[in-house]
Amino acid sequence: MKIRLLMLGKTRHAALRAMIDDYVRRIEHYAPVEIVELREPTAAAIRKPKIDSASTIVLLDAAGKQFTSHQFAHWLGQSRDRGTREMIFLCGDASGFPAEFRAAAQQKISLTTLTMPHEFARVLLAEQIYRAFTILSGHPYDK
Repeated sequence: MKIRLLMLGKTRHAALRAMIDDYVRRIEHYAPVEIVELREPTAAAIRKPKIDSASTIVLLDAAGKQFTSHQFAHWLGQSRDRGTREMIFLCGDASGFPAEFRAAAQQKISLTTLTMPHEFARVLLAEQIYRAFTILSGHPYDK
């Protein structure tokens, strides 16, 4: 299963970018992963990334379903085992995602009930995806 992180705006803080890149390299041991950063939430920019109709689209949303790390791993593993070819995580900017993308999401998840900068959410998302794969593989990182 391929993982794609589709994010509105660039990650501007170098330290946060380095953390995201570190977790992406770790995820690559378990699944192909790609980061796509859209500079602006314009209609043209939003149509740019090709999204296969068979992809599972997951929107990060404050009102979305909350998981523990183990529940998230179980959900991700079930999706993988059911044959999901690509899972796209949509991570918005401070304004969230436009309605066009929100409507396309099959799943909405919340990383936390706390309010945080969207760039922190990107790091947290990448770390939780990595953690999920380590849980599924029995790797000791989760301990």
